[in-house]
Amino acid sequence: MGMKTTFVVQTFVVKRKRLVPGDREVAPTESGALKKAEAMSGRMPGTAALKVVADDETGELESATILASFGEVPEDFAESLQGG
Repeated sequence: MGMKTTFVVQTFVVKRKRLVPGDREVAPTESGALKKAEAMSGRMPGTAALKVVADDETGELESATILASFGEVPEDFAESLQGG
């Protein structure tokens, strides 16, 4: 049961006048995720760089941490990560 850390950039788009999650992109490192999120924020309403720790075998989520957010991010986004 090994834990695997993945760095993800979550984008946010506006649909029907609401801010909703868009595409996710995996980044190789924490600094890579931060740089990519910041760069993409110029083209998107908002982005967030995330650190996700999950069980390598079962895929069960151990934790998800917002490293940084840029632009507009839904207020309940952090809560939704913890809720699974």
